[in-house]
Amino acid sequence: MFVDAHAHLSFQDYDQDRSEVIARLLANGVGLILNPGTTVETSREAIALAQQHDFIYANVGLHPNDVHHVTDDDFAALDALAENEKVVAIGEIGLDYHYADMDVVKQQHCFREMLRIAKRRDLPVIIHTRDAWQDTFKILEEERSSNLRGMMHCFSGGIDEARRALNLGFKISIPGIVTFKKSHLPEVVAALSLDEMLTETDCPYLAPTPYRGKRNEPAYVVEVAKKIAMIKNVSAEEVGERTTQVAQTLFEL
Repeated sequence: MFVDAHAHLSFQDYDQDRSEVIARLLANGVGLILNPGTTVETSREAIALAQQHDFIYANVGLHPNDVHHVTDDDFAALDALAENEKVVAIGEIGLDYHYADMDVVKQQHCFREMLRIAKRRDLPVIIHTRDAWQDTFKILEEERSSNLRGMMHCFSGGIDEARRALNLGFKISIPGIVTFKKSHLPEVVAALSLDEMLTETDCPYLAPTPYRGKRNEPAYVVEVAKKIAMIKNVSAEEVGERTTQVAQTLFEL
């Protein structure tokens, strides 16, 4: 069995053929999906989809690119949504300094607030970080507690960032980028054990080779597992089983 630890399966990109997408992922041996929210509304949608399928679980979160108009009511709403039995993590949350119009102060405030919700509810967190490693680690270290843990989603760092994240209690989630010709992620994968990794698509984005440029979907996480298997000199099935076990343990499934 394979796990897609980060799939935006409730996004409107799948509104026309979601049932077919789900049929394909099951046919390809993907038996566990983590479906994250990025706003209050998409968090509600993630829960609604998870309630329809026993192998899909939801995360509720606030993407750093969606924090511009966030209010205290939004934090309260996400906190309440986290009570749902299908919610297994807070995310995706974090920092993204890629765009010129980003609000650093607001992003950092929202990141801390969501981390505090996770700690109060004893839930893992799903971290999005882009062009912001230094501040991400600074905040995680300042907010650190005995129950703060989770995964670095769509990991983009190097071996040093991976080791630092692991030391903070986080797993490293490997996306389809690992299959790209110029990716540095094979070096990261080679340096880690399978027990430190998860597999993900981040669909509908970042489709792996040989589907690059097309809409991504959870069935393609098998290509991520195949690439990891080649790097680690094991079978794709072993990668699938081991990363599924990591997910089951982290998210208490």
